[in-house]
Amino acid sequence: MEILIGVLAFLLGGLVAWIIITQALKSRSQKIVKEAEAEAEVIRKDKILQAKEKFLQLKAEHEKEINSRNAKMLALETKVKQKETALSQRYEEYQRKKKEVDTFRENLDVQLELVERKSEELERMHKQQVEHLESISGMSAEEAKEMLMESLKAEAKTEAMSYINDIMDEAKINANKEAKRIVLNTVQRVATETAIENAVTIFHIDSDEIKGRIIGREGRNIRALEAATGVEIVVDDTPEAIVLSAFDPMRREIARLALHQLVTDGRIHPARIEEVVNKVKKQVEEEVIETGKRTAIDLGVHGLHPELIKLVGKMKYRSSYGQNLLQHSREVANFCALMASELGLNAKRAKRAGLLHDIGKVSDEDPELPHAILGMKLAEKYKEKPDICNAIGAHHDEVEMTTMIAPIIQVCDAISGARPGARREIVEAYIKRLKDLESLALNYPGVLKTYAIQAGRELRVIVGSEKVSDKDAEALSYDIAKKIQTEMTYPGQVKITVIRETRAISFAK
Repeated sequence: MEILIGVLAFLLGGLVAWIIITQALKSRSQKIVKEAEAEAEVIRKDKILQAKEKFLQLKAEHEKEINSRNAKMLALETKVKQKETALSQRYEEYQRKKKEVDTFRENLDVQLELVERKSEELERMHKQQVEHLESISGMSAEEAKEMLMESLKAEAKTEAMSYINDIMDEAKINANKEAKRIVLNTVQRVATETAIENAVTIFHIDSDEIKGRIIGREGRNIRALEAATGVEIVVDDTPEAIVLSAFDPMRREIARLALHQLVTDGRIHPARIEEVVNKVKKQVEEEVIETGKRTAIDLGVHGLHPELIKLVGKMKYRSSYGQNLLQHSREVANFCALMASELGLNAKRAKRAGLLHDIGKVSDEDPELPHAILGMKLAEKYKEKPDICNAIGAHHDEVEMTTMIAPIIQVCDAISGARPGARREIVEAYIKRLKDLESLALNYPGVLKTYAIQAGRELRVIVGSEKVSDKDAEALSYDIAKKIQTEMTYPGQVKITVIRETRAISFAK
């Protein structure tokens, strides 16, 4: 019984609990449903608002686009109306002008008819007058016309010739005045020194004891120095001075620098002399190139070929009738630039041609050619412009002048050489004689070097020992003497010394 009551009580409690739980779940579900409905209502209202905003935005954009299109259409309508108005005005103007043209054409036709009638009447009257004149003069109209034309031709020809002569006389006077003005302005604006080159250089020494060391035992040092440089070295009683005599300034400069190094170093013997002379020759060659570059930069002449720069540098050690060639060329270049500027020509090209006009004098190529032709060939070889090459070749009239620069070079060359004291003919003739003396002996086979010394009274000829024997050396000396006697003019007598030297060289390693 108790068990039954317990079971019933359990069932009743379970039922009550189920009812309570059911009611709780039902109320909770109703609450959730209400919350969901409320949230759905909020979302619905929010979506409606968003849709309204989107609609309003689309509506505004649509209205804006419609307004823009309407404005464009209105602008187009306005333009069309303006064009219609303009076309109407132009059409009216066209109609008006057409009426004017039609009226003018009608009037012109009337006037043309009048002119034709007048012309016919004038022609008839002219014919009557001509017939009347022919009957009076006894000649036809054609004959009278020819007579009148011949008379007018003769009169016109006389007046024209007189007028031409007056113009030519005036042009000559003006041309002479203008030429004198240009030349005087050019000469006055370029002032240079006119110093004559000497044929000797004085080498100063600290004491006379050095003279003995330079001469060496039995004169071997001085002979080696003269043989290596081609310069006559005069050691006399002049205190603290040695005279270097040679017609070639480059040889004198090499001898001077070599003597300076030898005296400074203190070691003076034949082997050392040859070593120093060879070293100095290289230094002088470098100085030649540097002088050429410096000259081109000073004158503003750019783009010269390295060989042309070297030839310009060599001018420092050459003279023309006693006038230093580099100084002369610089002067001519400046003259040419000024004169070309006065004449309205290219001053840079004129200056370039003026600097290079005498390069043929310092070149060792083909000495038989005139220096102007040789200079022109060198300029062509090193790609100079044709007008510059022609100016170089024509400055002594060896070739025909084809450019306006050529006569300027010729005139400026003459101006530079004609300055008082600039040149001395005797020096140039003396130097030419010495050069001819050396060239004459150098043409013989086996001759290595030739040096004219003692003012041309002695010619030293150095020959190769392997090519010329002692007997041949004697015969060579005799042949050169005979050739000098027959082909050259010289004062006094010329001593020919042929030097044949055998050397044995070996190295200890």
